[in-house]
Amino acid sequence: MTRRVVITGCSAITPIGYGKEDIVKSLRHGVSGVKPLRDDGLLTEYIHSRVFGTVDYAIDYGFSRTFRKTMGPVAYYACQVAKDVLESSGLEQDFITSGRLGVSFSSTHGSPTVQRDIYKTFFSNSKKEFSSIGAVDYLKSMVHTTAVNITRMFGITGRVIASSTACTTSSQSIGLGYEMVKYGMQDAMLCGGADEYDTTTVAVFDNLLACSVDYNDTPEATPRPFDRQRDGLVVGEGAGILLLEELEHAKARGAEILGEVVGFASNNNGGDLILPNLEGITATLELALADAGISAAEVDFISAHATATKMGDVIEAQAIYDVYNERPLVTGLKSYMGHTMGACGAIELILTLYMMEQGFIAPTLNLETVDERCAMLRHTRGVTDRQTHIAAVQNFAFGGVNTCLLIANGLHE
Repeated sequence: MTRRVVITGCSAITPIGYGKEDIVKSLRHGVSGVKPLRDDGLLTEYIHSRVFGTVDYAIDYGFSRTFRKTMGPVAYYACQVAKDVLESSGLEQDFITSGRLGVSFSSTHGSPTVQRDIYKTFFSNSKKEFSSIGAVDYLKSMVHTTAVNITRMFGITGRVIASSTACTTSSQSIGLGYEMVKYGMQDAMLCGGADEYDTTTVAVFDNLLACSVDYNDTPEATPRPFDRQRDGLVVGEGAGILLLEELEHAKARGAEILGEVVGFASNNNGGDLILPNLEGITATLELALADAGISAAEVDFISAHATATKMGDVIEAQAIYDVYNERPLVTGLKSYMGHTMGACGAIELILTLYMMEQGFIAPTLNLETVDERCAMLRHTRGVTDRQTHIAAVQNFAFGGVNTCLLIANGLHE
């Protein structure tokens, strides 16, 4: 017997704002969060791309030193959004610590700024510098630092999943959390992902010639998903988290239901580790529909992965058309923030929830002339007032990992 899984809380720290009010305002007014790349004194002079989707505002964390000592920047983001959700959720402390609440949360690779300092020290050939590595530095930098810092801060004793799969990290975390609740392994799960600002991340994609370089002097003009003049992705940072809960448990405590997760699929292309694969992506979209038990015609809106790379957008557009034809509206939300790496799936799902709640769909920013190879889709070209009943949130990652989440506005009847 399976159980229905609803969303009863969410929070996001993004390059276009922190909290629903700021984020919705940015979406409605076409505000970009892409800014000039900050000079970190290490790799900046070697990187061709000079843009980044950055969180450039102060956040009052208020964490005690007891918790701060095991946290790098990425864990600060993660624990802040978890704090937001738990404080507003109405969950009793006895439930939070009962083992019935779990965490499915991760990042692309832990805290790169902490890792950088560790490796610099390793190669310094200085005994004094080597001895400066603290006992907690590994705890700050390890790949599951976000998940376990959340459990530590809030006393969560349920299952911990830290799926680190690059660009599908948080979408897979949400999907796996959904399955935990759906199949009765947990009654609720905190799910999402986070990544922090660091130029080493930019350097990786820059070296692969995947980053935007043509708009270094006009950061707000990139990325350009599905546009003829797109020239690559923009690396970003941020965090997103959702509280998933079994429907009857949520109803019994009078929780506000923001939406329902009705379907999830994740598979692998089984081939090239970098290039997108039409068959693999198409299969994922179809598997998600099958898991939800709905037809393609019931999906009103698609939040596309749409990184603004040359081939990635074309392959995704073809997969969308093959499954959905031209019926649903399609938006590439990375056009506002850049690619927030391991956080992108959670952030894009939360932005989709906000739009569903408020009855509008934001357009793809910087989409001036649609690439002919992507023109078969129904692109959102301006702010569109309409009710969305079911939305698909799609994400694809290096390694050939594909995900698709299907969410309903409120309860799906």
